[in-house]
Amino acid sequence: MDEDEKDTFKILVATDIHLGYLEKDAARGNDTFVTFDEILKLAQDHEVDFILLGGDLFHENKPSRKTLYTCLELMRKYCMGDRPVQFEILSDQSVNFGFSKFPWVNYQDGNLNISTPVFSIHGNHDDPTGADALCALDILSCAGLLNHFGRSPSVEKIDISPVLLQKGKSKMALYGLGSIPDERLYRMFVNKQVTMLRPKEDGDSWFNLFVLHQNRSKHGATNYIPEQFLDDFIDLVIWGHEHECKISPTRNEQQLFYVSQPGSSVVTSLSPGEAVKKHVGLLRIKGKKMNLQKIPLQTVRPFYIEDIILADHPDIFNPDNPKVTQAIQAFCMEKVESMLDNSERERLGNPRQPEKPLIRLRVDYSGGFEPFSVVRFSQKYMDRVANPKDIIHFFRHREQKEKNEDEMNFGKLVCKPASEGTTLRVEDLVKQYFQTAEKKVQLSLLTERGMGEAVQEFVDKEEKDAIEELVKFQLEKTQRFLKERHIDGEEAKIDEEVQRFRESRKQNVVEEDEEVREAINRAKAHRSQRDDDASFISDDDLMEALSYEIKSNEDSDDASVSSRGRGRGRSRGRGGRGQNPTARGGARRGRGGSAGQAQMNSSRTSKPLASPLKNMSILDAFKSSRQQPSRNKPSKNYSEVIEDDDSDLEEVSFTPSSTVSQRLPSASVSSKRSSQSQASRGIDFDSDEDDLFKSSTTSRRNR
Repeated sequence: MDEDEKDTFKILVATDIHLGYLEKDAARGNDTFVTFDEILKLAQDHEVDFILLGGDLFHENKPSRKTLYTCLELMRKYCMGDRPVQFEILSDQSVNFGFSKFPWVNYQDGNLNISTPVFSIHGNHDDPTGADALCALDILSCAGLLNHFGRSPSVEKIDISPVLLQKGKSKMALYGLGSIPDERLYRMFVNKQVTMLRPKEDGDSWFNLFVLHQNRSKHGATNYIPEQFLDDFIDLVIWGHEHECKISPTRNEQQLFYVSQPGSSVVTSLSPGEAVKKHVGLLRIKGKKMNLQKIPLQTVRPFYIEDIILADHPDIFNPDNPKVTQAIQAFCMEKVESMLDNSERERLGNPRQPEKPLIRLRVDYSGGFEPFSVVRFSQKYMDRVANPKDIIHFFRHREQKEKNEDEMNFGKLVCKPASEGTTLRVEDLVKQYFQTAEKKVQLSLLTERGMGEAVQEFVDKEEKDAIEELVKFQLEKTQRFLKERHIDGEEAKIDEEVQRFRESRKQNVVEEDEEVREAINRAKAHRSQRDDDASFISDDDLMEALSYEIKSNEDSDDASVSSRGRGRGRSRGRGGRGQNPTARGGARRGRGGSAGQAQMNSSRTSKPLASPLKNMSILDAFKSSRQQPSRNKPSKNYSEVIEDDDSDLEEVSFTPSSTVSQRLPSASVSSKRSSQSQASRGIDFDSDEDDLFKSSTTSRRNR
């Protein structure tokens, strides 16, 4: 190893691999596994120090056995070996990996032989759920194949503590933040509840790398994270969750850090953003200097998408022509054939590329046209396209009845990437339903936001008791409120106070979030308790059930002797009259049946009964609560030189200087955007491979 390599971190960067996506599809089932194999082999061939993943390693929150097995197989194949790890960890690992039963990095475990460590945060697809807050990454972590970091122990305040790494003279602070609902994280940033801790010693000599998994494009007022929310001492941000590949670092002009968006390694939606060629990044860091080389993935299934607006071709399509539908179909076939020809040409230079491409043709038929049969059209491409059922997508642009602004340019609307559009969420559907519902079915106790969160947990995380526990929790809280107000039993007054209480809760969003979280935690705890009660029976219980069954048999024998000679009584035997149902069942089913019956009775006895909330009015609930008490509960100047390179292998480098004013003198100091002077940073975009880290002249000015 030469002198430069001793001080240079080499990191393979990838995000959104989505293992297991469409694993049951005949054509596309193995796509994610083949590409993951390629990514790990690239890391091995380039002899990287470690692999950094930006979330969504798995597509499902509970991946199948095949997906887990294949992932373990590939990671064991490429990440274990005798090659020594060249960097060391300086931070407190019990803080970085505190959620694990083995709170240290895997390559330092004496029982494991790791050659390529993998560091990963969780995404929104594989985030921790359930009573124990476990995710699929924790299985890999327990197996010693992955280092899961970036988990936040609190939903009220987030302190992001970095993993401090050192290789030779280069030092890097690796910050990570796993996926958090965007609205909640947005609000926490606004309320200054997110803090990034910094190392006390030589705070200005660390290269600060931050990896997160959130919406980058704006999907609503607060359903994204603006780049301006992130601290300005960061040097590079690896942004996961967005699938469009924008891996070349782009500079944020306000915060003056760089953002790299690697994108997904598999096409999960037939949208324009997914049609961009997929890459992973080879990141080199030496001191405060960085170089990013993007590497195209060769095994990704090619995807072609095109839009057709029929109204833009009046010379070809006339809606009054009786044969216009056949003309449209022929035109679409011509477009599909053209895309298939392009795919065949690309595949000639890349034999590892899958044979069948993904094709998408979006047809706007507004203007009096009629769509043709998509099923019949798709049958012609069953053996040539990987998604024959989804080739054609018909849609119609609806004209707005009232236009207060200039006419919209629909061409721009059609070409707009899906990542910039709005997404339909369960919470929005619930809110929309109750806002437009009749008065008699409007919510009078719960809020639309709380109900939406509970339904979201039910749909995404299979928390079947989330809605019930939310209702119980809100009912108990409302009852306490009415008691404190000393409201009498008049239903009109109770309804009025309840409505006032509900409106006050809607305005206090933070308190409402806490209520929903408490209700969901209750649901998780109750589910765990029920599972334990249903699956657990001790040896003493079995012996007791067995002795009870023997005693019942003896009693039944006595009864049969005393009843002998009474005609039909002889034929009934042990099932004679006067026996209790348990004894009769035991005599009829034998010992196994009796023990099973006793176990079933024991299980039924231990299961808690749900409170009768259905069809209960607020007044009834208030009255019942009185009888039964409720539960308590420096300015940076940049000079840059850009050289365009049309090749797939592209390198981008920049060099920030290391002169930064000293930060707060504590063990882990909170960063603040105040009038502190900042380091001047320089950038050099240079294609010269002999000198990857050429710095430019830097200057200094006050912010």
